[in-house]
Amino acid sequence: MTNTAKRPLAATAILALGLALTACSGNSDSGTGTADTEPSAVVHGHVHGLGIDPADRRLYVATHEGVLTLGKDGSARPVGTSKDDFMGFTVTKAKTFLASGHPAAGTGGPANRGLIESTDSGQTWKTRSLAGEVDFHALEYAHDTIYGYDSTNALLRVSKDGAAWDDRARPQALDIAVSPDDPAIVLATTADGIAKSTDGGRTFAAGQQPAMAFLSWASEVLYGLDDSGGLHRSTDGGATWQKAGTVPGGQAQALTAVDARHILAATQTGVHESRDGGRTFTKRLEVDAGDGH
Repeated sequence: MTNTAKRPLAATAILALGLALTACSGNSDSGTGTADTEPSAVVHGHVHGLGIDPADRRLYVATHEGVLTLGKDGSARPVGTSKDDFMGFTVTKAKTFLASGHPAAGTGGPANRGLIESTDSGQTWKTRSLAGEVDFHALEYAHDTIYGYDSTNALLRVSKDGAAWDDRARPQALDIAVSPDDPAIVLATTADGIAKSTDGGRTFAAGQQPAMAFLSWASEVLYGLDDSGGLHRSTDGGATWQKAGTVPGGQAQALTAVDARHILAATQTGVHESRDGGRTFTKRLEVDAGDGH
């Protein structure tokens, strides 16, 4: 599917980022209750997912050391007691999150969490399926369906109930996005560019430029974040792109389009928010990626 001899530098960086994310691991069961950890102005380690809970309109940040939210003073506060490495992460509805990843070091449990779910805004988590088998690096919820990119097996998996899964194509991908209008259209970010499926992810065409690290589809607007923080938008499903702006802070880590104008993005040095379609950004949290994954 890829041609390394012709791979552009940006695409090579995307592949390197994917390999770095694959290295995230640990050992533990998810905790319950409210953490007594002191709030911090800085998120340490990589950010793997971003979302807004419709129940309280708060920002939630999935990281290498648990899920965080913003306190009233703007600092990062842990949600619940879990220090797991949260990888794929998405908010599906009010108070309901889906995620994957690895247990925190030294606390036991399978190395891969499979699909886990919280129905109390991240305070507690329960296993839905595939524990010990799968590490989803990307999760999407659209058309009452869960789409997950299983990085362990380089496989797109699809489920209606989070328990039984349909195995589909094997794109070498970092992120996926599903059309909000058509469940048959699934996009994947690959080293050669954006690969498109028109049959629900059963097959994908070869990747096409431009190369993006992350994608997020909100109503009629598809957003793409390149590896260096350039934010791009498409109103024709990715056929053509326009530069929307630049997210400060260098290498991209996560992207969520809450709606056509409300964008959340994480880079190596910060979690940023835009409410004007990416023209301007406000830093919500500092990020110190360090040597973590």
